[in-house]
Amino acid sequence: MQLRKAIAGIHPRLAVVAHDMVMVWFAWTAVSMLRWSLAPNPAPVSWFGAEVWLVLAAQGLIFWWTGLYRGLWRFASMPDMWNIARACLLGALAVAVTLFVYNRLVTVPRTVLLVYPLVLAVLLGAPRLAYRYWKDSRIDFIARAPSQRILVLGAGKAGEALVRDLRRENRYLPVGFLDDNTQLRGARVHGVPVLGTLDQLPQLARETAAQMLVIAMPAANKAQMRRAVDLCEACNLPFRTVPRLEDVVAGRSSFNELKEVAIEDLLGREPVQLDWTAIRTRLAGKRVLVSGGGGSIGSELCRQVARLGAESLTVLEQSEYNLYAIEQELRRDYPDLLFNARLGDCGDAMTCERAFADARPEVVFHAAAYKHVPLLQGQVREAFRNNVLGTRAMAEAADRHGTDCFVLISTDKAVNPTSVMGACKRVAELFCQNFAQRSRTRFITVRFGNVLDSAGSVVPLFREQIRAGGPVTVTHPEITRYFMTIPEACQLILQASVLGQGGEIFALDMGEPVKIRDLAEQMIRLAGKQADEVAIVYTGLRPGEKLFEELFHPQECYSDTAHAKIFLAQPRSMAWSLLTAQLRQGELAVRDFDEPVLRRILDQLLPEFAAGGAPADGVVIALGAR
Repeated sequence: MQLRKAIAGIHPRLAVVAHDMVMVWFAWTAVSMLRWSLAPNPAPVSWFGAEVWLVLAAQGLIFWWTGLYRGLWRFASMPDMWNIARACLLGALAVAVTLFVYNRLVTVPRTVLLVYPLVLAVLLGAPRLAYRYWKDSRIDFIARAPSQRILVLGAGKAGEALVRDLRRENRYLPVGFLDDNTQLRGARVHGVPVLGTLDQLPQLARETAAQMLVIAMPAANKAQMRRAVDLCEACNLPFRTVPRLEDVVAGRSSFNELKEVAIEDLLGREPVQLDWTAIRTRLAGKRVLVSGGGGSIGSELCRQVARLGAESLTVLEQSEYNLYAIEQELRRDYPDLLFNARLGDCGDAMTCERAFADARPEVVFHAAAYKHVPLLQGQVREAFRNNVLGTRAMAEAADRHGTDCFVLISTDKAVNPTSVMGACKRVAELFCQNFAQRSRTRFITVRFGNVLDSAGSVVPLFREQIRAGGPVTVTHPEITRYFMTIPEACQLILQASVLGQGGEIFALDMGEPVKIRDLAEQMIRLAGKQADEVAIVYTGLRPGEKLFEELFHPQECYSDTAHAKIFLAQPRSMAWSLLTAQLRQGELAVRDFDEPVLRRILDQLLPEFAAGGAPADGVVIALGAR
């Protein structure tokens, strides 16, 4: 019992060092004895002479210097084998120098120095590979659960890494790869054959009796991903995917994690190429304030700003829970960031004044806004107070405190608005564009459409309705919307803030419009349900809704910018005295809760809103179809 405890107490790395030293001793003495046995007059070989101890010392120092003991036998791989070969060659050189100093190599044949590193490399590498093979194969005999036969779509690096990890778990049994690279046909990856192309999936899934499909194509574009999903759905088998590369890089997922295919994997666009150097130069070491920093867009902006090395970040948020959540996350992930969580309403001028006086921000992202179109249609006072007067209060505070850049987060619903929400955001745009001509602060407006999985958006609503068994409610069979992911929207906002000089309206390229009906059908299929299991009910357009959205007014004359996914609109000027007079009147109407006056103000400031959102010349401009 005492001996067993003593053995168990030995550090595993000490056992590895002991093993390697024994192998060094054996390789040197064995090669020396073999070489002297071929000589006419063999010299006696000492098993533990001074020469052997010098060899052990020289080789041991080389093992330590090359970091041989940082690797684990359990995960021995080609890089470890290369490190062993390097250590053996360098060790032979070190031994030769040591023995030359000791006795001018009088007792050491030159062939020993040539053969010794080869023998030692085999003696060190073979046990490591054998141990890993034993550990990997041993798991196959542990009957924890029946193996599930899987087909892997994609025989690239992601598929190879996935199969390597899955083979360690008895729950999954990879039975084959599918890949469109015909040169891989018949090849084997970790013993698993490449059976054919993706188009052969239905046939090969039946032939291999596959029980699950795994899409291992993290770098696939959206068209390729949609094709893969369509093929998987045709097989009527459950399917999973590996995370996208950008999610792995951002730390949101681990590389070989199996997850359900989300609608974001099909509707998102290609990765955005940004000028990160310019963005980092603009934000690194700066004091930043984000209003509405606990919301979907605001919280992601906070993460991006923290990641880019801002000196301090102040978040102004009226939701106590949202503010608490983003504070906990940022303090955990960015402990060196000077973070100031401020609970308050940007519609309160004194709250804005205090926040700016304390934070002295150099860059402001104004993301605070009410955005739910049908809800705000009957809440004109709240929409005007928050979206218009709140923006004015923030902008004026930024001007007073010498803020360098103020970015207003706007929406495509501000173009030819038919809703109260869109009209209020358009008035906020007008104020910032015209105020920019009277301020040293650069006021920049960024417009974009719907954001996937943002709070209150259609995707989480559909997901909840499908989970409840339906029905899924769609307002109109032909209604379309533009979509982008939250990280993509925030990255393009940051890029636009670098491009802007003041007074511009930037619109983000939203790609191709998506029919909401098609979105609902795709989400139903991704949930593993058939079309007849979950009904789709058309409820009719709600107050303020459009069949389609636009990103520019016909009179704004949009043009390209230095970034392919960002477009520039020429701002429409308005008499400053008229605008400020109407806003002062609106402030009084908010105080008196006079909603008819607020509607009249919106009509007077926005003729297109009074006309029901119809463009004066009947022209519609929608980005993404270019």
